[in-house]
Amino acid sequence: MPGKSRANGEGSIFPYRTGFAAYVWVTKPDGKRTHKYVYGQTREAVHDKWIKLHQQAKQGPVATSVPTVGRFLTYWLTEIVQPNRAPLTYATYETFVRRYLAPGLGAKRLDRLQPRDVQTWLNQVARTCQCCAQGKDAARRTEKRRCCAVRRCCQSVPSTRTVSDIRAALRAALTHAQAEDLITRNPAVPVTLATVRRRRGKSWSSDEARRFLESARADEDPLYAAYALVLVTGLRKGEALGLVWADLDLDAGELTIGRQLQRVRGQLLHRDTKTPASDATLPLPDLCGTALRLRRNQRDEARATAGKAWHENHLVFTTRYGTPIEPRNFQRSWQTRCDRAGVRPITIHDARRTCATLLADLDVHPRVAMQILRHARFSVTMEIYTQVSSTATRDALKRLGESLGH
Repeated sequence: MPGKSRANGEGSIFPYRTGFAAYVWVTKPDGKRTHKYVYGQTREAVHDKWIKLHQQAKQGPVATSVPTVGRFLTYWLTEIVQPNRAPLTYATYETFVRRYLAPGLGAKRLDRLQPRDVQTWLNQVARTCQCCAQGKDAARRTEKRRCCAVRRCCQSVPSTRTVSDIRAALRAALTHAQAEDLITRNPAVPVTLATVRRRRGKSWSSDEARRFLESARADEDPLYAAYALVLVTGLRKGEALGLVWADLDLDAGELTIGRQLQRVRGQLLHRDTKTPASDATLPLPDLCGTALRLRRNQRDEARATAGKAWHENHLVFTTRYGTPIEPRNFQRSWQTRCDRAGVRPITIHDARRTCATLLADLDVHPRVAMQILRHARFSVTMEIYTQVSSTATRDALKRLGESLGH
């Protein structure tokens, strides 16, 4: 009895070299139809692969040419990340690909990358001195060498945060490979890593914040208003430096957050904030409104003094010649002010944690504070508002805001 013939397009299994092979008609991601082959030592093994390939072909497009991990990462960075993500995001991903992913996994074929491959490789990265692995020490001048180049390893292993970020970059790339039907699952997902221990942030008391602001106000520090915005409205460093005068309505007492100033790989960028959730129109407490009026007067005086050397860019905070303030210089100025005010040194990012306490001490209504702090629940704001400072500190903060009148 003759065997049942296969339907058109089912493909066939046939002897090939020392084993067997089979093919199935598939539709590629570009919409074109072609053969895709599978191979194996036995007919049964090839038959199983052939069945799975049929199932994939029924579900949607099937890639017939699979790149290596390195080639795909290059494509992903160039065509997906760089045109569609923030410059700092691209710079971060590119660094992880260049320093870790491409050297470690780049030669592996994308569809053959398994979770155990990723797990083993990340474990190795976590215990390898990157000063040696990346040739950092060999690139230094002879008198500066201190590690593998002088056979004295410094054991500069990556932190748990760095290893976690490397995995996150790989996972993001492989998620896109899934979307393009190059792989059926993401091998970076089931990987287990050491728990990242978050640094416990510091914050000031209201009294420390008051002393810091009073010191800046007394010295007529041109960044006094920026310090006040960070402490009282919780602005990030880049958000404060990226403010333009059009973002402020001092008569209405409002501030619009929509841009930031960042330095990325040698370029100073004035661009949108990282996410839409960062954008907001906030009410300005009196202390900030007063500080910004002072800043406007300082700007007018600096522009008159600079004359033709002035660079007009409409930024609120500039150098004496009107040019943007480098984010690193802002951090240095902050640390210098901490020393002059005699308060515990904390970073600008840590200072944002002081914001809620200051709003309570300035008698800002809890509903307004909730808007400034961008809390999702009113109960969170009220928990902070139960922690009030001394009457003397509260009165001093209010006087600081009233010092120039309105």
